[in-house]
Amino acid sequence: MSMEGGLIAIVRREMRLRNYSPRTMEAYIRVGRDLFLRFRKPLRELGSEDIKTYLVEKQEAGLSSQTIALCANAINFLFLEIYKRADFEKIRHPKRSKKLPVVLSREELRLLFSQTKNLKHRLLLQVAYGSGLRVGEVVRLRVHDVDAEQGTITVRKGKGDKDRLTVLSRELVPELRTLLAGREGNDVVFPSSRGGHLTEAAAQKVFYACLAKAQIKKAASFHSLRHSFATHLLENGTDVRYVQELLGHANIRTTQIYTQVTNPSIRQIKSPL
Repeated sequence: MSMEGGLIAIVRREMRLRNYSPRTMEAYIRVGRDLFLRFRKPLRELGSEDIKTYLVEKQEAGLSSQTIALCANAINFLFLEIYKRADFEKIRHPKRSKKLPVVLSREELRLLFSQTKNLKHRLLLQVAYGSGLRVGEVVRLRVHDVDAEQGTITVRKGKGDKDRLTVLSRELVPELRTLLAGREGNDVVFPSSRGGHLTEAAAQKVFYACLAKAQIKKAASFHSLRHSFATHLLENGTDVRYVQELLGHANIRTTQIYTQVTNPSIRQIKSPL
């Protein structure tokens, strides 16, 4: 038994009509499959207690608040938009985690980038940091999205299915031109040896290998490159509203988390010990 094929087709169709990104579409379908595997009965028969049990189990399993919010969004969509259940009470999002982002210092980043002699892999990490890209955005980057003359990168269909413009470090231009020599505009910047673009898992593998070689002990992830981009821009005096635009955040409160990491007042206080 599995989640009904007809239901999957309906979910895909309804999400396409509402202009959801393919990534969100697949994430919602994964939640639907997971729900089915948990209760082994048609999803339309699930009651509110089943759904509460499912979400509590996810919390107890240690999933992040963002992941649980995704589960809640998927369930809300399924029961309100697909099944149109009048008795269904919309699930409110759990509070977002208060954890501060893990940021790498400029020296740690220099050390990280020096751990690979593979030009494609090093530029993958450097472009992600230097332009503040998510892992899914950097691996899907195409040659025509890189404007070396203007020093910009166009991110196509980022989170929320929106395009945005961000900065490109001038220091990377000579090596990027070497990497992209002979490529067509629609070719991917970071191709896989098997064809198409590098997978997100492959990009993360490159990051973790360099992190281990550099002996950096912070609990950093590929996303820490984006965190570091935002933090270092704010440290350089860039207005938080410009940083919000470069990151593609819909709400400035999301960007303001980085102001806590860069708070100079705390750094100037000396411990009494």
